[in-house]
Amino acid sequence: MSTLIQSYEQQYSVLTAEITSKIGRLKLGNDDNPDKLSREIQSSFEEANDLLEQLELEYRGSGVGSRVAAYRAELQRVREEYRSVISNSAAYNIDPDDYEDWSTVNEQNQKLLDNSERLERSGKNLTEGYRIILETEQIGNAVLQDLHHQRETLHRTRARLRETDADLNRSTRLVKGMMMRAIQHKVILASVVGVMVVLGVIGIYFYVT
Repeated sequence: MSTLIQSYEQQYSVLTAEITSKIGRLKLGNDDNPDKLSREIQSSFEEANDLLEQLELEYRGSGVGSRVAAYRAELQRVREEYRSVISNSAAYNIDPDDYEDWSTVNEQNQKLLDNSERLERSGKNLTEGYRIILETEQIGNAVLQDLHHQRETLHRTRARLRETDADLNRSTRLVKGMMMRAIQHKVILASVVGVMVVLGVIGIYFYVT
Protein backbone atom coordinates (compact mmCIF):
# COMPACT_ATOMS: atom_id res chain seq x y z
CA MET A 1 0.00 0.00 0.00
CA SER A 2 1.36 3.44 -0.89
CA THR A 3 2.49 5.96 1.72
CA LEU A 4 -0.03 8.49 0.39
CA ILE A 5 -2.96 6.12 1.04
CA GLN A 6 -1.74 5.52 4.60
CA SER A 7 -1.43 9.27 5.14
CA TYR A 8 -4.99 9.90 3.91
CA GLU A 9 -6.34 7.12 6.14
CA GLN A 10 -4.56 8.54 9.19
CA GLN A 11 -5.90 12.03 8.46
CA TYR A 12 -9.39 10.59 8.06
CA SER A 13 -9.17 8.70 11.37
CA VAL A 14 -8.01 11.83 13.24
CA LEU A 15 -10.71 13.94 11.60
CA THR A 16 -13.57 11.54 12.38
CA ALA A 17 -12.36 11.30 15.97
CA GLU A 18 -12.49 15.11 16.23
CA ILE A 19 -15.98 15.19 14.69
CA THR A 20 -17.22 12.55 17.15
CA SER A 21 -15.75 14.50 20.07
CA LYS A 22 -17.39 17.75 18.91
CA ILE A 23 -20.74 16.00 18.40
CA GLY A 24 -20.43 14.72 21.99
CA ARG A 25 -19.83 18.25 23.22
CA LEU A 26 -22.78 19.47 21.19
CA LYS A 27 -24.98 16.69 22.58
CA LEU A 28 -24.10 17.59 26.18
CA GLY A 29 -25.14 21.16 25.54
CA ASN A 30 -22.41 22.63 27.73
CA ASP A 31 -20.70 24.56 24.92
CA ASP A 32 -20.91 28.33 25.04
CA ASN A 33 -21.33 28.73 21.27
CA PRO A 34 -23.16 25.72 19.75
CA ASP A 35 -23.63 27.51 16.42
CA LYS A 36 -19.87 27.90 15.99
CA LEU A 37 -19.29 24.31 17.09
CA SER A 38 -21.87 23.09 14.58
CA ARG A 39 -20.21 25.04 11.77
CA GLU A 40 -16.87 23.48 12.72
CA ILE A 41 -18.46 20.03 12.56
CA GLN A 42 -19.97 20.86 9.16
CA SER A 43 -16.59 22.03 7.86
CA SER A 44 -14.96 18.85 9.20
CA PHE A 45 -17.55 16.72 7.38
CA GLU A 46 -16.67 18.49 4.12
CA GLU A 47 -12.96 17.96 4.76
CA ALA A 48 -13.55 14.28 5.53
CA ASN A 49 -15.56 13.89 2.34
CA ASP A 50 -12.74 15.47 0.31
CA LEU A 51 -10.26 13.12 1.96
CA LEU A 52 -12.37 10.09 1.00
CA GLU A 53 -12.55 11.30 -2.60
CA GLN A 54 -8.76 11.63 -2.74
CA LEU A 55 -8.40 8.27 -1.03
CA GLU A 56 -10.70 6.59 -3.56
CA LEU A 57 -8.70 8.01 -6.45
CA GLU A 58 -5.47 6.73 -4.91
CA TYR A 59 -6.98 3.27 -4.37
CA ARG A 60 -8.10 3.16 -8.02
CA GLY A 61 -4.66 4.16 -9.20
CA SER A 62 -2.84 1.63 -7.00
CA GLY A 63 -5.08 -1.35 -7.89
CA VAL A 64 -5.26 -2.63 -4.29
CA GLY A 65 -8.45 -3.40 -2.37
CA SER A 66 -10.32 -0.29 -1.32
CA ARG A 67 -11.73 0.40 2.16
CA VAL A 68 -13.41 3.63 1.09
CA ALA A 69 -16.91 2.08 1.15
CA ALA A 70 -16.45 1.16 4.83
CA TYR A 71 -15.13 4.64 5.59
CA ARG A 72 -18.12 6.24 3.86
CA ALA A 73 -20.53 4.06 5.82
CA GLU A 74 -18.80 5.07 9.04
CA LEU A 75 -18.90 8.74 8.09
CA GLN A 76 -22.59 8.46 7.19
CA ARG A 77 -23.30 6.95 10.62
CA VAL A 78 -21.53 9.90 12.27
CA ARG A 79 -23.55 12.32 10.10
CA GLU A 80 -26.80 10.66 11.15
CA GLU A 81 -25.76 11.05 14.77
CA TYR A 82 -24.98 14.70 14.10
CA ARG A 83 -28.33 15.28 12.40
CA SER A 84 -30.15 13.65 15.29
CA VAL A 85 -28.42 16.10 17.62
CA ILE A 86 -29.11 19.23 15.56
CA SER A 87 -32.73 18.17 15.04
CA ASN A 88 -33.35 19.54 18.54
CA SER A 89 -33.29 23.03 17.07
CA ALA A 90 -35.12 24.50 20.09
CA ALA A 91 -32.23 23.60 22.34
CA TYR A 92 -29.41 24.58 19.99
CA ASN A 93 -31.09 27.13 17.76
CA ILE A 94 -29.89 25.20 14.69
CA ASP A 95 -32.07 24.64 11.63
CA PRO A 96 -31.44 21.15 10.13
CA ASP A 97 -32.57 22.43 6.76
CA ASP A 98 -29.49 24.68 6.69
CA TYR A 99 -27.33 21.56 6.10
CA GLU A 100 -27.15 19.45 3.02
CA ASP A 101 -28.35 15.89 2.80
CA TRP A 102 -24.99 14.15 2.89
CA SER A 103 -26.29 10.99 1.33
CA THR A 104 -27.25 13.10 -1.68
CA VAL A 105 -23.83 14.74 -1.65
CA ASN A 106 -22.19 11.34 -1.56
CA GLU A 107 -24.26 10.19 -4.51
CA GLN A 108 -23.32 13.31 -6.45
CA ASN A 109 -19.64 12.88 -5.62
CA GLN A 110 -19.78 9.23 -6.61
CA LYS A 111 -21.41 10.18 -9.89
CA LEU A 112 -18.67 12.75 -10.50
CA LEU A 113 -16.00 10.12 -9.81
CA ASP A 114 -17.75 7.64 -12.09
CA ASN A 115 -18.04 10.29 -14.81
CA SER A 116 -14.35 11.11 -14.42
CA GLU A 117 -13.49 7.45 -14.74
CA ARG A 118 -15.69 7.10 -17.84
CA LEU A 119 -14.06 10.18 -19.35
CA GLU A 120 -10.64 8.70 -18.63
CA ARG A 121 -11.64 5.42 -20.29
CA SER A 122 -13.08 7.35 -23.24
CA GLY A 123 -9.83 9.29 -23.54
CA LYS A 124 -7.85 6.05 -23.54
CA ASN A 125 -10.22 4.59 -26.17
CA LEU A 126 -9.77 7.69 -28.33
CA THR A 127 -6.00 7.48 -27.96
CA GLU A 128 -6.08 3.79 -28.89
CA GLY A 129 -8.39 4.53 -31.82
CA TYR A 130 -6.06 7.27 -33.05
CA ARG A 131 -3.10 4.87 -32.77
CA ILE A 132 -5.01 2.26 -34.80
CA ILE A 133 -5.86 4.90 -37.41
CA LEU A 134 -2.18 5.84 -37.71
CA GLU A 135 -1.18 2.19 -38.01
CA THR A 136 -3.90 1.63 -40.62
CA GLU A 137 -2.70 4.67 -42.55
CA GLN A 138 0.88 3.35 -42.48
CA ILE A 139 -0.29 -0.06 -43.67
CA GLY A 140 -2.34 1.59 -46.42
CA ASN A 141 0.66 3.63 -47.56
CA ALA A 142 2.81 0.50 -47.57
CA VAL A 143 0.18 -1.35 -49.64
CA LEU A 144 -0.05 1.56 -52.10
CA GLN A 145 3.73 1.62 -52.48
CA ASP A 146 3.76 -2.13 -53.03
CA LEU A 147 1.02 -1.82 -55.66
CA HIS A 148 2.98 0.98 -57.33
CA HIS A 149 6.07 -1.25 -57.50
CA GLN A 150 4.00 -4.13 -58.84
CA ARG A 151 2.50 -1.82 -61.48
CA GLU A 152 5.96 -0.73 -62.59
CA THR A 153 7.04 -4.38 -62.69
CA LEU A 154 4.01 -5.25 -64.82
CA HIS A 155 4.78 -2.37 -67.18
CA ARG A 156 8.38 -3.54 -67.54
CA THR A 157 7.24 -7.14 -68.06
CA ARG A 158 4.74 -6.02 -70.69
CA ALA A 159 7.45 -4.04 -72.47
CA ARG A 160 9.74 -7.09 -72.44
CA LEU A 161 6.92 -9.23 -73.82
CA ARG A 162 6.37 -6.74 -76.62
CA GLU A 163 10.10 -6.79 -77.43
CA THR A 164 10.10 -10.59 -77.31
CA ASP A 165 7.07 -10.72 -79.59
CA ALA A 166 8.78 -8.38 -82.04
CA ASP A 167 11.92 -10.55 -81.95
CA LEU A 168 9.79 -13.64 -82.56
CA ASN A 169 8.13 -11.96 -85.53
CA ARG A 170 11.51 -11.04 -86.98
CA SER A 171 12.79 -14.57 -86.37
CA THR A 172 9.69 -16.01 -88.01
CA ARG A 173 10.14 -13.83 -91.06
CA LEU A 174 13.81 -14.75 -91.21
CA VAL A 175 13.03 -18.48 -90.98
CA LYS A 176 10.38 -18.15 -93.69
CA GLY A 177 12.87 -16.32 -95.93
CA MET A 178 15.45 -19.03 -95.35
CA MET A 179 12.90 -21.73 -96.15
CA MET A 180 11.89 -19.93 -99.36
CA ARG A 181 15.52 -19.64 -100.41
CA ALA A 182 16.10 -23.30 -99.61
CA ILE A 183 13.11 -24.27 -101.74
CA GLN A 184 14.36 -22.06 -104.52
CA HIS A 185 17.80 -23.70 -104.31
CA LYS A 186 16.23 -27.13 -104.44
CA VAL A 187 14.16 -26.13 -107.47
CA ILE A 188 17.25 -24.72 -109.19
CA LEU A 189 19.26 -27.81 -108.26
CA ALA A 190 16.52 -30.10 -109.55
CA SER A 191 16.33 -28.08 -112.78
CA VAL A 192 20.08 -28.31 -113.23
CA VAL A 193 20.01 -32.04 -112.58
CA GLY A 194 17.13 -32.42 -115.04
CA VAL A 195 18.98 -30.47 -117.70
CA MET A 196 22.13 -32.50 -117.12
CA VAL A 197 20.12 -35.73 -117.36
CA VAL A 198 18.52 -34.56 -120.62
CA LEU A 199 21.89 -33.52 -121.99
CA GLY A 200 23.38 -36.85 -120.96
CA VAL A 201 20.58 -38.76 -122.63
CA ILE A 202 21.00 -36.67 -125.80
CA GLY A 203 24.77 -37.19 -125.71
CA ILE A 204 24.36 -40.94 -125.31
CA TYR A 205 21.83 -40.97 -128.16
CA PHE A 206 24.15 -39.16 -130.50
CA TYR A 207 27.06 -41.26 -129.38
CA VAL A 208 25.17 -44.46 -130.14
CA THR A 209 23.80 -43.30 -133.42
